[in-house]
Amino acid sequence: MTALLRRVSLNQWIVLAMIVGILFGWLVPDAAKHVKIVSTIFLNLIKCIIVPLVFATLVVGIASHTDDLKAVGRLALKSIIYFQIVTTLALFIGMGAANLIQPGAGVELGGSAETGKAFAARQISFESLVEHLAPKSFFDAAARNDVLQVVVFAIIFGVALTQVKGKPRQTMLDVFEGLSEVMFKFTGIVMWFAPFGVGAAIAYTIGENGLRVLINLGQLVLALYGALAVFVLCVLVPVMLMARIPIGGFLKAVREPALLAFSTASSEAALPDSLRLMEKFGVPRRIVSFVLPTGLSFNLAGSTLYLALASIFVAQAAGMNLTFGQQLTIMLTLMLTSKGVAGVPRASLVILSATLVTFGLPLEGVAVILAVDAFLDMGRTAVNLVGNCLATAVMARWERELSVAPDAETGVTTKGN
Repeated sequence: MTALLRRVSLNQWIVLAMIVGILFGWLVPDAAKHVKIVSTIFLNLIKCIIVPLVFATLVVGIASHTDDLKAVGRLALKSIIYFQIVTTLALFIGMGAANLIQPGAGVELGGSAETGKAFAARQISFESLVEHLAPKSFFDAAARNDVLQVVVFAIIFGVALTQVKGKPRQTMLDVFEGLSEVMFKFTGIVMWFAPFGVGAAIAYTIGENGLRVLINLGQLVLALYGALAVFVLCVLVPVMLMARIPIGGFLKAVREPALLAFSTASSEAALPDSLRLMEKFGVPRRIVSFVLPTGLSFNLAGSTLYLALASIFVAQAAGMNLTFGQQLTIMLTLMLTSKGVAGVPRASLVILSATLVTFGLPLEGVAVILAVDAFLDMGRTAVNLVGNCLATAVMARWERELSVAPDAETGVTTKGN
């Protein structure tokens, strides 16, 4: 029996935990509402990994290339261009799905607008996003798990370290290299608790909302998941083909963190494991440690697709017929404001509420969407994670540094040309 249990992979344990969580939340909803503490503990353990891991790997990635600082700037520019193209495509796929499926037709905007007002009070403008890039305190940003500010601080710190010569520079590099190795091991230990955290999160969601929420607003859920599928098939897969990234090997590499992101609805929860697995896949550490954390704020394709779909959904539910020009204006606004979406559950509702206020759409729509947002969040977060992992491989190929692991596809190691 023990030997059989050892042969069950972590992925299989997580899937089994999801099934058990769904059944538990459905059959014993009152008890399921009290297991949230388990998922909270697991997420807290994951979140405590993020700052030291991201900071250490990014500093080492920059500072170890003293003679090629231009490579860092080149990587940043390429990443931003790639992020913008992919997220723009996601926005228009979301808009197309909303107009084609009309998920808001026939939906009653009941409930209170107070929830929407609370989110709208935290509007994120382009100016505030730019201002937010500069951390007032590294320790404050670390305590809040503000990945974007940590990345900015780490980049400046890494560049400064390249200008230090001799033993002090090497000492600091050794310290951060050691820290990154320890944090990868730390991640491995925490991941063994993933099935418990995942099962508890699913059980709580079902126990709190019930399976009926999927029926009441099933059309919106299906519209989002359908649009996400179109995005994956029509954008991400062609990108893999153009960048000559082995599809089977890539999917194998990301399935564990994608499953974790889906079940916890948190990109941050899957970040440490994604860093480790993409490096194992063949992406150099200097690239994966820069692109993946940066993508948490600038390459959330699943979230931007959702925002486009949800905005038009609310307009349809309110009986407001938006012209193509009005919809295009909303899309252009979301291109900017969606860059500040954090990699944590429900963060997209902040952007959605701000968008509704800006264009005079009813905030009651947020209250309606909240009924199924837990399930919507799972899908968009998983696509965010997969899209960011793919971005690291694309950047590595673009930099001619992708070295696919021997077991990624056919057993033959291939290097980028």
